[in-house]
Amino acid sequence: MTAIRSMVLVSGDRESIARGASAVFEKLQAEIKAFDLQDEVSVAMTGDVGRHDALPLVIIYPEAVTYGPVKSEDVHFLVEEHLYKGRIAQRLQASPRELSGQIAWLASREGTLPAEQRIVLRRAGLIDPESIEEYISHDGYEALGKALTQMQPGEVIQEIIEAGLRGRGGAGFPTGTKWRFVAQTDNYPKYIICNADESEPGTFKDRVILEGDPHSILEAMALAGYAVGANEGYIYVRGEYKLAQNRLAAAIKQARELGLLGQDIFGSGFDFNIHIHSGAGAYICGEETALLESIEGKRGEPRNRPPYPTTHGLWGKPTVVNNVETLANVPAIILNGANWFDDFGTKSSPGTKVYTILGNVNATGLIEVPMGITLREVIAIYGKGMQNGGSFKLAQTGGSSGSIIPASLQDTPMDYDSYTRAGVSLGSGALLICNEETCVVDLARVLLNFFAVESCGKCTPCRVGGKRAYQILTNIAEGTGKMDDIDDLKHIADNLAILSNCGLGQTAAVPIRDVFRHFVAEVEAHIKLKVCPAGVCAMSGRRVKVM
Repeated sequence: MTAIRSMVLVSGDRESIARGASAVFEKLQAEIKAFDLQDEVSVAMTGDVGRHDALPLVIIYPEAVTYGPVKSEDVHFLVEEHLYKGRIAQRLQASPRELSGQIAWLASREGTLPAEQRIVLRRAGLIDPESIEEYISHDGYEALGKALTQMQPGEVIQEIIEAGLRGRGGAGFPTGTKWRFVAQTDNYPKYIICNADESEPGTFKDRVILEGDPHSILEAMALAGYAVGANEGYIYVRGEYKLAQNRLAAAIKQARELGLLGQDIFGSGFDFNIHIHSGAGAYICGEETALLESIEGKRGEPRNRPPYPTTHGLWGKPTVVNNVETLANVPAIILNGANWFDDFGTKSSPGTKVYTILGNVNATGLIEVPMGITLREVIAIYGKGMQNGGSFKLAQTGGSSGSIIPASLQDTPMDYDSYTRAGVSLGSGALLICNEETCVVDLARVLLNFFAVESCGKCTPCRVGGKRAYQILTNIAEGTGKMDDIDDLKHIADNLAILSNCGLGQTAAVPIRDVFRHFVAEVEAHIKLKVCPAGVCAMSGRRVKVM
């Protein structure tokens, strides 16, 4: 049989499919067969590849040439030029200078960007996510085989502890420590939960992992189950992520058929099964105890803690709840060792972090970079600078629940401890980059409205405090605010942080505190001068900007 000399991948995320990716894929198959290249060229769909302005996107290996947007009528020319004649189809080529950070490693071949260091996304865009054979050919399930045949459960936990892996969902809690708590509990059954309810505005990193490399999550959950003594897992997926759900379901079916899930995996006597649970659009269910309530069929409201899920989780049993990105690191750590993982990032925060870059930068998308990179580097290197030569004013990290980072902190290393010392948080990984035309009052107002709408209403501080803070910020934005409002907002923020039942209400205080810590003069300009320095807020029916 003729050896495969080229591999063709077609972007298969939801937006690509809506723009005709399926037709492009089918046309590629037909044209490849028409040129009698079916034994030499492999074609497959892949996940989100980050060029939302150039979809559907086609990537051809081994040259790693990117084409897009590609229409069905372009396919004959593309196949004839590149795959048959061996020439770059230049009129269809996507410019490397316009590639988002999500596929910046492709652009690095052209010298336009430094190469990313990939652990979590190392297979995204390289394999067919619907093929378990391709996952296996890229070291897939080797870590699980190593753990089940060469390691004791305690050794798996110790490897994760020594690697220093911390939760990538925002809190940064040591993953190995959480696993050890569950392992030490003599109460069965135990459960592994993958929190894939990615509801933070502007965040889509988990979706890319699930759509582009679903087997990595299954393997990680099985490793976690072996480590703590659990035989069953649930993936709680955001309801809107239909493509991710479909690919996970297909991956689970394939893994069961090959004996990589189910009974007696690798002949070790270890059993593990995984189920998919679709969310219903509630932001609050990203909070781990509300998520557990939802899986149990109850209203998605947070539980009082303690007790914690590590001892009283799903159906009152010991439960590990980990974020998608956290779990995606696990197979690589077990396969390569803690010392290997420790070479990435910083001493206190080893490894890499996946960020979505949004806002007033020239290139948006997804990147995976070592922990400890700075905002200045992210903006200059991966965001390709501020749009229209504007000035960086602030960044919001981690979606609505993250901090507002002023320009004075843009050289602070982006790791958990450095940001904590600076009085801010890293969050889940969304970076909203804002220029000088962004009004902090308007930004805080939008965020507080989001928290007020998404509150489950269980506790008074969150239910009432969020709405009241939004009303006060609206008054300030409209030019009817008073100086006493500043003290009222600070008081509300303190009560939200201290008295709220869960993280939603507690993090609703963050934007208020950050605004007064770093931008109080801008708030006072709205109140005292009745002007919006950024020219965004309407004052007495008109927009006024201080030059």
